[in-house]
Amino acid sequence: MTSRKLQVVSPVPADIDIANSVVPLHISEIAKDLNLNPDHYDLYGKYKAKVLLSVFDELKERQDGYYVVVGGITPTPLGEGKSTTTVGLCQALGAFLDKKVVTTLRQPSQGPTFGIKGGAAGGGYSQVIPMDEFNLHLTGDIHAITAANNLLAAAIDTRIFHENTQKDTALFNRLCPPDKEGKRAFNDIMFRRLKKLNITKTKPEDLTPEEVTKFARLDIDPDIITWRRVMDVNDRFLRKITVGQGPDEKGMVRETGFDISVASEIMAVLALTTSLSDMRERLGKMVIGNSKSGDPITADDLGLGGALTVLMKDAINPTLMQTLEGTPVLVHAGPFANIAHGNSSIVADKIALKLVGPGGYVVTEAGFGSDIGTEKFMNIKCRYSGLKPQCAIIVATIRALKMHGGGPLVTAGKPLDRAYTTENVGLVEAGCVNLARHIENTKAYGVNVVVAVNKFATDTDAEIAAVKNAALAAGAFDAVLCTHHAHGGKGAVST
Repeated sequence: MTSRKLQVVSPVPADIDIANSVVPLHISEIAKDLNLNPDHYDLYGKYKAKVLLSVFDELKERQDGYYVVVGGITPTPLGEGKSTTTVGLCQALGAFLDKKVVTTLRQPSQGPTFGIKGGAAGGGYSQVIPMDEFNLHLTGDIHAITAANNLLAAAIDTRIFHENTQKDTALFNRLCPPDKEGKRAFNDIMFRRLKKLNITKTKPEDLTPEEVTKFARLDIDPDIITWRRVMDVNDRFLRKITVGQGPDEKGMVRETGFDISVASEIMAVLALTTSLSDMRERLGKMVIGNSKSGDPITADDLGLGGALTVLMKDAINPTLMQTLEGTPVLVHAGPFANIAHGNSSIVADKIALKLVGPGGYVVTEAGFGSDIGTEKFMNIKCRYSGLKPQCAIIVATIRALKMHGGGPLVTAGKPLDRAYTTENVGLVEAGCVNLARHIENTKAYGVNVVVAVNKFATDTDAEIAAVKNAALAAGAFDAVLCTHHAHGGKGAVST
């Protein structure tokens, strides 16, 4: 594969300085390494491209490569470096071991990016570039999710308004207006609702007055609507709002609020979908609340399934990028692990496994600790995709293990206590109970576990030995010291 040798310096500069010091290869060069031709992708500038789903159809008979998932010990404010390890491992495989490799990552939300957490492009000499584009708008997928989510939210309130201000006949005339010849017809999405109501008639004029009422009125209960509006910014003052206060809304006031865009169910749908048609069905089945009689109301009941799919038609294609050392990355979807399943998309992984082929590697990251991200990867993502990883990596740091062992309180942005910067084998050994449980949980899925010890300058040989001994005693296949943050792919070759 095309690769770029880094000129590393010590001490390690700031992430943004490293990212800006490297001129990315044109994305067509990255695509060429994967045997993609211009018909397989749409360019988004010089350094990004959308890989089309048709690539998978062309390669569906090809044998998959090896599948590796990267998780971590229970997260702490100190950070464990899952993204950095994922990228560093792929740089090692592609730039130093001459293997076909693709990294598959989630797209970061602007909320954490502008908060304390920061971006998710990796760090040090193991990053995805251009780092600023990766962490911000990228190719607009999150904006598409925002638009689709808020279209549905607007439709909910509009439907309640019309049902409260119009009689059944007027509602029915709006839903099935006559054409120029005075004829009415149901469209495809309306037949879905008719089937749900057990109405078998195919002509609007054949419906009885009772059937017209059932068809035209959703009778949404405004007090138990579960669908909220979203935006991709942490704006705490919009978490709870009141809508309907305008003079034309006739007093139809209700409380609702905003979530962050990546918390939208549409994001979870994007990550778990397997095709455009599958996404259409999933979007249409999303439940927005109940009727006053307790029946679930879906996006298709509102007639929105098709419109949501149109807004998402480009977002379903994963975005091709590159690491600092020129290895390919597919960035797609970004569900949080605490509210969804915390993994990048099925379609990106499936395409990547075909592109690398037999003997190649696809390395993906699961969010949060392995008890959330990796277990949801196995229990949810792999069950839908039918894929199974050959290896699971658990990232650990000496500093975080000390915190799990009872170390002093850590507050983001404040200097660390000396316990975290000087040798304390006892604290490390106490914290390894956390690591051991993650190994045990992950091994239960029948995959080999490798512990990646993400090294910091203050770690001592005795502390590192304690982690390795604890990992092997807990059943890990191996425990490996990693210095990819300081040395790029070269620092992860042994992993």
